[in-house]
Amino acid sequence: MASIFTRLSGFFSGYEELTDEFYEDLEETLVMGDVGFEATEEIIEELKKRVAKENIKVPDECRRLLSQIVEDRLKEKLSKDDYDFEQGKAVVLLVGVNGVGKTTTAGKLAARYKRLGKKVILAAADTFRAAATEQLNEWAVRAGVDIIRGTEGGDPGAVVYDAIHAAKARNADILICDTAGRLHNKKNLMNELKKINNIITSEYPEAVKETLVVVDAGTGQNAKEQAKEFKEVTDVNGVVLTKLDGSAKGGIVIAIESELMIPVKFVGVGEKITDLKKFDVTGYAAALTGSEELLKKEEEEKKEIASRTTTYETIDGLKEVVIGATEQEKEDAFAFFRSLRKD
Repeated sequence: MASIFTRLSGFFSGYEELTDEFYEDLEETLVMGDVGFEATEEIIEELKKRVAKENIKVPDECRRLLSQIVEDRLKEKLSKDDYDFEQGKAVVLLVGVNGVGKTTTAGKLAARYKRLGKKVILAAADTFRAAATEQLNEWAVRAGVDIIRGTEGGDPGAVVYDAIHAAKARNADILICDTAGRLHNKKNLMNELKKINNIITSEYPEAVKETLVVVDAGTGQNAKEQAKEFKEVTDVNGVVLTKLDGSAKGGIVIAIESELMIPVKFVGVGEKITDLKKFDVTGYAAALTGSEELLKKEEEEKKEIASRTTTYETIDGLKEVVIGATEQEKEDAFAFFRSLRKD
């Protein structure tokens, strides 16, 4: 099924008048895109109010209004301290079911913070899934960070304990803990997470604890239900939404933030180690509707890339990426470096 981004980008131009059919079809498109019934009804109601207030007559002009409504809704869930954990010593606890990309997210987060000049340690606290430790070890090598690991089937709490003391001894900035992803036995999961949280609180009280639930955007409403389940057993600070590309419907972002009141903080948009980004509310809202403002912004960014090529090629750490690369790889590298400057 096409993503909500694809369906909405050409939706508005397919109507000449603001009829009941237009609103009904828009509602269906949003629901089918995983926005959720409750959020969709609220969005349609708000859209009708703004259409009347601004005396809008042409359906295509609703594109801008819908983008604004989505952006306003998502910004309501944002807090100025959402990323404060990045500023000092922190323990990032990743939770989520198996198969959503949790271990991959741990590796990409480690690489992200390493590129930002932080000292990072990974903790392989998923001791139950076969090969989970080896997979995380591969990401540690790729990211160029240390890893603390235990034995398969061992005590995950012991791994976190050792990792905390390693982080303190090595003066690490961020400790990222990968955990087991089991929801079939909520009591055991709750006890395990409680134990890990108690260890972090008692052994590293000066660190900020950030718990992120990782869900797969491609699973639609299941992603929201998984986030809800983990929210019920532990304090969740934010969501990492993986696989938010053409294969995902995409509207689940709105459903999660509207119904669970948890901010989406990071999104995975590809397979590369650099394809984990901070969630950009404005960019998401614009992309959702295919607004002309987004297309203009993309064109301006391409011009900026071309004008700064020489400067970027002399930046330490990027030079080796650029030399011998294809034009597309160069453009990707420049776009990534520019995103670091914005962070």
